Amino acid sequence: QVQLVESGGGLVQPGGSLRLSCAASGSIFSRSNMGWYRQAPGKQRDLVAAVTRGGSTDYADSVKGRFTISRDYAKNTVYLQMNSLKSEDTAVYYCNAHHVAWDYWGQGTQVTVSS
Repeated sequence: QVQLVESGGGLVQPGGSLRLSCAASGSIFSRSNMGWYRQAPGKQRDLVAAVTRGGSTDYADSVKGRFTISRDYAKNTVYLQMNSLKSEDTAVYYCNAHHVAWDYWGQGTQVTVSS
């Protein structure tokens, strides 16, 4: 059974930082492009950042320069380092593993940016 297990969410003040982690099954992780999405209440789920198997990255315009996605093949884990957080970053963050043959999602982790 494929599992994507996220951790690292929580409550942080504006301007603060958080690091999200997503651990995946090894066979899935090594063959997937990995991404982080987020969904705020009443809004659609949108891509935040993605990293390919080769390490190329892509970011939503709203997070460029503040967020960094990375992957560790030794730990089968993808990370999202989030700095200079804003209230509009508040959302449930989901990890995604994408391949032409599959699309797997984590259970989501809540990130709340508030003073």
